[in-house]
Amino acid sequence: MNILIHPTYFPSISHFVAMAQAETITFEVEDNFQKQTNRNRMYIYSPNGLQLLNIPVKHAEGTHEKFKDTKIEQAFDWRKQHFKSLEAAYRTSPFFEYFEDDIRPLFEKKHTYMMDLNFEALEIVTGCLGMKLNYSKTTEYFKEVPDVKDYRYLVNGKKDTSDFEPYTQVFIDKHGYINNLSILDLLFNEGRYALDYLKNQQL
Repeated sequence: MNILIHPTYFPSISHFVAMAQAETITFEVEDNFQKQTNRNRMYIYSPNGLQLLNIPVKHAEGTHEKFKDTKIEQAFDWRKQHFKSLEAAYRTSPFFEYFEDDIRPLFEKKHTYMMDLNFEALEIVTGCLGMKLNYSKTTEYFKEVPDVKDYRYLVNGKKDTSDFEPYTQVFIDKHGYINNLSILDLLFNEGRYALDYLKNQQL
């Protein structure tokens, strides 16, 4: 299966199910930035339940800006806040300490462009999963794409209705199972078993 998909911020499990089962991956890099999508956000399982982590971006005035040109807003210390949130959520998970040194550097580096950060996050996570990541990038935007499975809709959480098998989560006894969070939730809870899980799910 050949897929077309967005590079998002520590993508959802549905993104990784698609990628783990694909023969070839093409990332959409010629689209316009859209608010309220996972291009610059992820969802984690915090001690209080579902938590959104959002990266502030600079918006170009009055124009449609391509996502690859979208810059991160540097006025807010979101990096420290996001990593502290991950620690609060996953410090007691089975594999947080195992992968912590792989993930922490992303939050200590100042990226200018949101897309560059997303690609680095993808490289980090696929390395942790033991998953090969060979991909190409689009060179222009097409609304319709023949001969490829178009998973670009997954970038919009409201359109992503994927439902996956439950696995053990840190606060499952408190709030129950929460479906389709950031890949980090699966990674910290399942470790290297996460890749088998991804290959066995259905989109």
